[in-house]
Amino acid sequence: MTDTAPVRPAPAPLTRPEEEPSIGKLVSDASRDISSLIQHEIALAKSEVKVSVRAGGLGIGMFAAAAFLILLGVIMFSVALAYFISMTGLHLAWCFLIVFLLYVAVAGALGFVGYRSIRSVGPPERAIHQAQETKNTLLRKD
Repeated sequence: MTDTAPVRPAPAPLTRPEEEPSIGKLVSDASRDISSLIQHEIALAKSEVKVSVRAGGLGIGMFAAAAFLILLGVIMFSVALAYFISMTGLHLAWCFLIVFLLYVAVAGALGFVGYRSIRSVGPPERAIHQAQETKNTLLRKD
């Protein structure tokens, strides 16, 4: 009879587990990853701003065209108003002068209201007070 003992597999060769990275390598990898992340964030922000600027530029162009057309409309209204006044029998030159004086009066009223509105604006007292408190807190020595 032969004695058959179970055959044991050969032990795996002793290998060194992968060396753990050094602190310098970890810091280097982290700074590289952060730098890459920041670059990608900046690229994303640039592309979003480019789209927004394009849309904003188109909007500004539309507002400028609308303002120009309103200006033309005001001019045409002024001419029409002067001709309507001339139907009363007044000479056309006097009619245009009346329309001009009407615009001067409206501009004067708007300027007066704007001046009074600006005079009522005061300094930002709450913000000044808060800044003063912050300054005093930071300068306080215990």
